[in-house]
Amino acid sequence: MKIYTKTGDTGETSLFGGKRVSKDDLRIESYGTIDELNSQLGLLITMIQDEQVKDLLFEIQHRLFDIGSVLAVDPTSDISLPGVRDEDIYKLEHGIDAYNLELEPLRSFILPGGNEANAHAHICRTICRRAERRVISLAKAESVDQNLIKYLNRLSDYFFVLARLLSHQARSVEIKWQSR
Repeated sequence: MKIYTKTGDTGETSLFGGKRVSKDDLRIESYGTIDELNSQLGLLITMIQDEQVKDLLFEIQHRLFDIGSVLAVDPTSDISLPGVRDEDIYKLEHGIDAYNLELEPLRSFILPGGNEANAHAHICRTICRRAERRVISLAKAESVDQNLIKYLNRLSDYFFVLARLLSHQARSVEIKWQSR
């Protein structure tokens, strides 16, 4: 099977279901940003030693692929794909709560960095926020499963707490924001 089809050479692509849309369509922007997040998450996973954390991150990668697939479907088609369930959101909340038990309470804003894994977790957080904004924009124009938005919102919170956990595990000092 050839990877290149040349069908996108004019700036259009096909959704699942066959509908042709511009490559800068909100739907394409939405699932493209999810794909970008998933790629960055793949890099972050290579830096993680904690097997329980890795297991959840691998599951998150699968859910992100599910979200991208759902967003890639022509909304006028009869195609139905598995999306995000309430228990997927709960798993993120459980992870956040479990990680927070290991951390000092947050008393100030912190900056990304301190170690490489922390910085990459913050990159995942910011890409996730952008993906969330793109999906919200899409939801204003077309019907979007609200669980996708909830999941992305919770996921960005998860990445923030994960970044703190990674600093803690590496015995790195969190960089506190210092206002002028």
